[in-house]
Amino acid sequence: MKASYKKYVLDFKRPSGTSRGILNQKETWFLIIENQGKYGIGECGILRGLSVDDRPDYEEKLQWVCENISLGKDLLWESLIEFPSIQFGVEMAFLSLENDDTFVLFPSEFTSGNKVIPINGLIWMGEQSFMKQQIQEKIDQNFTCIKLKIGAIDFEKELELLKFIRQNFTSNQIEIRVDANGAFKPEEAMDKLDLLSELSIHSIEQPIAKKQIEVMTKLCHETKLPIALDEELIGVFSFENKENLLKKIQPQYIILKPSFVGGIKGTDEWIALAEKYNIGWWITSALESNIGLNAIAQYTFTKDTNMPQGLGTGSLFTNNFESPLEVVDGKLRYSTSIPWNIDVQSFLK
Repeated sequence: MKASYKKYVLDFKRPSGTSRGILNQKETWFLIIENQGKYGIGECGILRGLSVDDRPDYEEKLQWVCENISLGKDLLWESLIEFPSIQFGVEMAFLSLENDDTFVLFPSEFTSGNKVIPINGLIWMGEQSFMKQQIQEKIDQNFTCIKLKIGAIDFEKELELLKFIRQNFTSNQIEIRVDANGAFKPEEAMDKLDLLSELSIHSIEQPIAKKQIEVMTKLCHETKLPIALDEELIGVFSFENKENLLKKIQPQYIILKPSFVGGIKGTDEWIALAEKYNIGWWITSALESNIGLNAIAQYTFTKDTNMPQGLGTGSLFTNNFESPLEVVDGKLRYSTSIPWNIDVQSFLK
């Protein structure tokens, strides 16, 4: 068995705004395993400035994985506890190698094209007119759930946008989720949550920056608007610490990005704890290419949930890999008539 890795830079079709700034490119890394002429590929989807494994020794750790690939998936996963994106890449690559089809990791009614996954439509931060344009596009595309990134422009303008949606669409027609990415100051957060709660919003992700446990606990206890933890979960490695965090804060939801929380095994642990403490959850991608998105989507389908997931990121890049994944009427489907346009062996060259 042999392994190698390769860096790949994804280019956004248009600059994408978050509360941390504008994204033009996103690097990712691929792990390729070869065994007796068969190949498996996994994506290590790091997000600079946010991933806990955004470290100077990241590439060195990838090299170590390649040199020790014979340890196998489980032992490697345990050894990579501080590198969740590589954990996921390893899991993905081994599943790819083990299955008959390189890109079918979890054979199901989804990969056979018979069932779909409901997803939210993502609205990027920007000028009010640009955000309004995106909202209208998602509505025209028959999305019934949209997610708005907030916290970058004036909050009053963001409220106006949300009011505009609600004036035209009831909560039964369009579910609205908002994501503050930790942009609210602790002293203003509750007032803003109160204002948002008047607009029949489903939930808000990470209203304040992570590691303000006492403030977040108070917000989750007193809020009229359900709160979903996202960045708060990043860097929480042990099962015991995961449980302590959820017991303490008691959020209404948690958001799970496999590349940030230890891949399949790490996500499974968070889901088990969420269900133990009656906390809702959904899964989202973290701007991976279609290779990583494919793995996340197939895994998500196995969880048999009807809640819209955050998996609509495949069309963001100019140089993504053509894949069977397509968004139709606000749902992600795996088309059996669209082939992958990547040959793993050639990709290595």
